[in-house]
Amino acid sequence: MVALNIVAAPIAGGVSLSDNLTAASAGGDTAPTGPGRFLVVKNGDASSHTVTVVTPGTVNGLAVADATVTVPAGKIHTIPLGGVFAGPTARRANITYDAVTSLTVGAFELGT
Repeated sequence: MVALNIVAAPIAGGVSLSDNLTAASAGGDTAPTGPGRFLVVKNGDASSHTVTVVTPGTVNGLAVADATVTVPAGKIHTIPLGGVFAGPTARRANITYDAVTSLTVGAFELGT
């Protein structure tokens, strides 16, 4: 898995999301979790792709289902990376993809 670094996205002034995306890793990626953090997924392929963010927690001993988001062909989606996705190592989310053809991703954090 490739560790995505957070890009600050100031509320005043903004940041180019597209300029800060990188190719999705076939083995998956990790990204920091927390308030104001989110994953941007841009699908440049002719087919839809499914992104899965692992939810490692349990409630009353029952596993919480992983979050899955289908990104249609040619579209961009944002996925919040709240604490529910924090893995046991460095509080990072584990992210996988059904395929990585023409799929770019980036981790961002809203700032001031």
